[in-house]
Amino acid sequence: MTGKKILVIEDNELNLKLVRTLLELADYTVTEADNAEQGITLAHEQSPDLILMDVQLPGLDGLSATKSILKDPKIRHIPVIAVTSFAMEGDKEKALEAGCVGYISKPIDTRNFVNEVTRFLDTKK
Repeated sequence: MTGKKILVIEDNELNLKLVRTLLELADYTVTEADNAEQGITLAHEQSPDLILMDVQLPGLDGLSATKSILKDPKIRHIPVIAVTSFAMEGDKEKALEAGCVGYISKPIDTRNFVNEVTRFLDTKK
């Protein structure tokens, strides 16, 4: 687990702080962006092992950003996990159709969050 880089794209400061704290306690390196455009730029610059993408972002939304990432040959190999508080029926399917490898609903379960993230990293090709 140590040494893995995770890019968190989240516009809510409290959610970002919670995710950052949980991941850093598990020895992940965390990079943060508060909008999709900045996140895509950071993905190019830092080539993280995983992206946690908030679905509801200002400007470009998370699912559109994921589609953009998948079209980009330089960063399309980076798995994206959708994270959203609008967990309605069909949202998981929409995230997967957009190219996300997984889906985590908010509020996140602090007891299982790191295990969920680790599971996605463990299955990364």
